[in-house]
Amino acid sequence: MATTRHQVRQGAFQVLFALQSNLDADPDLVCQQISEEEFGLESVPEYMQTLVHGVLEHQAEIDSFLETHLNSKWSLDRLSKTDLLILRIAVFEIKFESETPDKVALNEALELAKAFSDDKSRRFINGVLSNLL
Repeated sequence: MATTRHQVRQGAFQVLFALQSNLDADPDLVCQQISEEEFGLESVPEYMQTLVHGVLEHQAEIDSFLETHLNSKWSLDRLSKTDLLILRIAVFEIKFESETPDKVALNEALELAKAFSDDKSRRFINGVLSNLL
């Protein structure tokens, strides 16, 4: 069974969430574990590695983009870890991944919020990313 890009994004989110909780973990090992446990895959989807490594490598730039597009009442520290990770994945796709259309990245972020967060967060993520776009 082929893994969809949506499932790969969900896996990347889970990897990044796990890495945030365990800073010493090896991203490649966590990718392998999520690929096996969540999708029954023997190898890690290439796009999952692209997302995970891309977000980790460009995190400072991504956070800078986010800070300039947050309402003055908000800071990155105030965001839930879930919402921040969803935003980081979307911003990585918008700013650094040319093969993903911006609207797809926005829609996928909203789908991740639907799966891992709540309606209030989904509206917030939509507002931040719409502002960025």
